[in-house]
Formats: sequence, C-alpha cells, structure tokens
Amino acid sequence: MASPSSSTRAPSAASPSPADSGRPRPPPPRPTRDRDTDAAARASLGADVDADDYVPYVPLRQKQAGARRFGDAVARPRRALDPSVDLADAGRRGHGLEDAGPPGFPDPDGGGDGAVQLSVGPHAKTDLEKELEREAAILAAQSRQKQLVSDRELALGTTYTEPMVTSWRPPRHVRERPAEVDAQIRARRHILVEGESVPPPCETFQEMRVPPAIIRYLAGRGIHAPTAIQIQGLPAAFAGRDVIGIAFTGSGKTLAFTLPMALEAECRLPLAPGEGPTGLVICPSRELARQTYDLAVALSEALTADGHPPLRPLLAIGGVSMGEQAEVLRLGPHMVVATPGRLQALLDAHKFTLHDCTYLCMDEADRMIDMGFEEDVRKIMSYFTAQRQTLLFSATMPKKIQAFARSALIQPVVINTGRAGAASMNIVQEIELVPDENKMVYLLNVLQKTSPPTLIFAENKSDVDAIHEYLLIKGVDAVAIHGGKDQSEREFAINQYKTRQADVLVATDIAGKGLDFKEIKHVINYDMPKEIEDYVHRIGRTGRSGKTGMATTFINRGCNIEILLDLKHLLREAKQVIPPVLQALDDPTDQFDAAAANTECGFCGGLGHRITQCPKLLAKNRAQMASQREGFGGSGY
Repeated sequence: MASPSSSTRAPSAASPSPADSGRPRPPPPRPTRDRDTDAAARASLGADVDADDYVPYVPLRQKQAGARRFGDAVARPRRALDPSVDLADAGRRGHGLEDAGPPGFPDPDGGGDGAVQLSVGPHAKTDLEKELEREAAILAAQSRQKQLVSDRELALGTTYTEPMVTSWRPPRHVRERPAEVDAQIRARRHILVEGESVPPPCETFQEMRVPPAIIRYLAGRGIHAPTAIQIQGLPAAFAGRDVIGIAFTGSGKTLAFTLPMALEAECRLPLAPGEGPTGLVICPSRELARQTYDLAVALSEALTADGHPPLRPLLAIGGVSMGEQAEVLRLGPHMVVATPGRLQALLDAHKFTLHDCTYLCMDEADRMIDMGFEEDVRKIMSYFTAQRQTLLFSATMPKKIQAFARSALIQPVVINTGRAGAASMNIVQEIELVPDENKMVYLLNVLQKTSPPTLIFAENKSDVDAIHEYLLIKGVDAVAIHGGKDQSEREFAINQYKTRQADVLVATDIAGKGLDFKEIKHVINYDMPKEIEDYVHRIGRTGRSGKTGMATTFINRGCNIEILLDLKHLLREAKQVIPPVLQALDDPTDQFDAAAANTECGFCGGLGHRITQCPKLLAKNRAQMASQREGFGGSGY
C-alpha cells in the first residue's frame, strides 16, 4: 500500500512553478568541462599548467577573420582623416597587432561577418589568366628543341653573328629613299616585316637589278611585275640576309628563292669537277622538288640563251635514276634541288659535298618538319663547313616552327604577306554536309559547278583509287597520284593533267604541298583533312597568281570537332559564308577573343582551338608515348 508521501511529489527543478509560468524560460546552461578533470588530464601528460591559466582553443581561420575585421575598424577612421592611408597596408598592420582582441571582434559599423574583408595576399588570378599562362608554358616547352645547326658547329661552339655579305646593291634612288616611303610601299602591298636593317622593297625587277634575259623570260610567262612576297623577299635574299617568308599559296614564293640561287651560281662561275653546288633547295615531296627544278632549269636556259655560261642544276629525288645526271655530277652541279632522303644518301656516298654551298633554302619548311624530316635536315646541316645564307618559305608557319627556325638563322628578316595559315581571299569556299554513303554520287553533281581542270583531294590511297575508277566508269577523263604509285606513274599523271589531256586529277595530300598547276578552276575536298594546315594547302591549288577559284569541301559527323571549329574561323577570316552546321558549333575560344591579342593556336596555327586542345599536339604526344613504351619492351619496365 502506498504511503501518502509517495503520492504527493514535490515539483522538480525542471518543472516551472505557477508563479513563473508567464516568464520566458532562460536558455539551458552550456555544458562546461570539469576543470579539475582537465587539469588532471594535463598533469597526466606532464603539463605543469595551473587550471586558472586555461585558455580555450580558437581555430586559426577564426583568429585571422577577427584580426582582419579589427584592421578594417582601425583603417576606416584613419582613412577618413587621411585619404593617403593605404587600406591594404592598414589591414596588414591590423593583422599583425598583438592586442587584436578576442576572436570575432565585432565590426564597429555593425557589418559583422558580412562586412567587406581586406585583401591581405597577392591579387588572385582569374581562370582565364591561369589558362593563358598554361598555354605560354606549353608553347615554350614545344619551342625548346635542339638547334637546327650542325653537330660540328655545336661541338666547336661555332656561332655566326653577322649575315652573309654580297655584292648586290639596289639603285641609288632606292637606297636614298626615305624610310617613310618604304613603309608606305609595304603598307600598300600589305607586307609586314621584322628584323634589323631590312633591305628596302623594290617594286620592279629593274630596281632589283635582275638581268634582262630573266626579265624577258618572266614577261614571256606573263609575269611583268613582282608579287608582294617578291617585292621584299628578293631584295632581302639578294642582300645575303636570312629570310623567313610567309605568304599565301600561289603568291610566287618559288621564284623568290630560286632566282637568287640561280644568280648566285651564275656569279660563282666557273666550277671545276668535284666542286659545287653553291646553292641547295630542300623540298618535302618529289613533285614539289621537280617543279622547283624545272624553274631552275628554265632560268639557267634563259641566261645561257643571252650569252651567259651554262649552269648545271641537279635533281636528287627518290624514284629517279641518278645515271641520267651522271655528267652533271662529274662536272660539278651549280644548284641542287632535292628531297631529304635522297640528298642524305648522295652526301653519304660522297657524290658531291657542301663545302662550297653558301645558299640553303627549305621550301614548305613547316611541312618538312611535321613529316618527320627534322633529324634528316639536321644531319644534312652537318655537311656544311662554312656559314650559309638560310631561307625558309611556307604558306603555313606556326609560332612553334618560327621559334625553332630562328635557332638556325642570323639576324633573320621575317616577311609576312598574310597571316600564317590563312586562306587566299581569291578562293570561294563552299562547305557541303554529305554523309559518307552519298559522297561518290554527289561528287558528280559538284563537278558540274565549274569547267575543268578540277583537282580532287582524298585522305586515303584507297579512296583515291575508288574515286578514280568511278570517274573513269562515268566517262570522266581522270588521272590519279598517291604515295603508293611509282615515280613514273606519278609523273605521267601530272604531265597528262598539266597538258590538259586529263580534266580531273585525284590525289592525296602529296599534290597539295606547293605544286603549281595552271588555271585550276575547282578544288574538291572529298573529305576534311585531319589538320587545318592541309586544308589551306589543298585549296591553295586554285586562285593562284591573282586569279579566282572555287573550293568545295565535304563534311559530316565523322569530322573532328576541333578541325571544324578551325574551318569555321578560317571562313570567317576570309569573309566566306559560314553554313548553319558550323555556326551551331559551340566555340570554346570565345572567352579568349577579348583577353588574348592573338587567338590562334601556337602549335598548328588553327583559330578554332587553343594549344591545350590542339589535336596535332595531342597526336604528337601520343606518338612519343608509344615510342617510349616500345623502348621499354612495349609493356612497361
């Protein structure tokens, strides 16, 4: 039985009394740590600390925030009295005060944690600035390559500081012409130059002191005045200067470096057996070497017809028997036009030497390096025993190649008559969205746009053969060339096309590197090339020497998105119609347009991507990694 005391309990401390029911309840007390227990714990760890000296731990971030707010509070009144007080400096002094107050010192303006805090460290870089710095580092790493000089010169530490000296001088009125007039001539012809003591431009062949026989020969070919690249390039070459020449396709670059070589050889006559050559031109393809050789022969014959001693050019390319030119080798060649592989073989066999050679030109220099001839060229450089004049010409010369080329040049003159990698403004470019299965049939419709001759490019040898066979079945007079055909077949096809016995030439990119076909009306890209530089070289076969031409390109879903973006920017730069399929592409380079002075890729020159997304650089890195894996046995260490 329950007792009375158990049935009537006293109210607990937690239960409010009737008198306190209307009052607000105080917050519950914060739990506190037993100081005796804490002191005992510290004593057990060997800490001789009095319990009364205990200071609670405050995180560092909270301390810094309180110090910044305290510095802000100190700086504002002082700046109101003296505007010269630096706010950031005041914040730094506030941050360093010992008596900065307890953590969380309140803002006197009541701003609390929402008040503006002072910037103590350096300016934080934006994502765009970080990306630009990263791109600069990548480009610098790609430019750090072995110098394009001979191993002998590197071993001996031989360096040349002054350009070659020649006897050529422009006429007196050109030499004494004010620099402002020279600048006006370059501006009128859209010529950009870089370098020290650049020779003056000459607007006529007479001002360049070209022999009358050569002037008559050029007039017979319809060339009565020099082009932009020749106006500045020929005087620079005649003066002995090293040159980097960048110009649109079909602008006369071949004459700009072949004519100085022929006249230099003419001045160095005679040559005894075993001597020579005095000039050397290296080309990336056999067809381009053949074309340059033909021009050298024509210039030599023009001089000989006017009473000058005969010059002996030599063509050194694969697929051609050197027995045909044994007499030239025996007597000593004045000029050699060669591809890297055959030239190195002849030098190794001691067929001739480069002891007397003082003139070196690399045509399509960037393509030569891209095609893997860099080491071959460097080995060829080791055969030079004296200083030489070096010229590099191309329509596409990215920054990486320019920086690499400068390592072999002495005080070079950089001549630019168009953005490196830009398409000619004389070409009407059309883009067609065509699925792979419809290309062959649609090709016949596109051929009807213009009259022949027409040039068709395809990426693969099998596609070239298939297109050639299909056109022959349809009754089209067509010929084809690619790397799988022997030299006689290639030369026969090119001769048929040049003499207009064939209306259509089907080719891989082998025909797109500098070849000069007359009167081509239409270039058709059966597929989009893998690099935008190849696209520029392809369509550059038309619209040459001031004439207009048309280029039609087939694209579809299989094309690389970076290449399509490059194409979009290339069309915009050339003021061409951009099809909706390209306009709809999301362009990641838009954010760089205002921030970067130059928006092109520093590795390949493309405008639709940055160097961090360059497909050409990525392919190069993958190839290097693959070769490294092969060096370790193909499967690691």
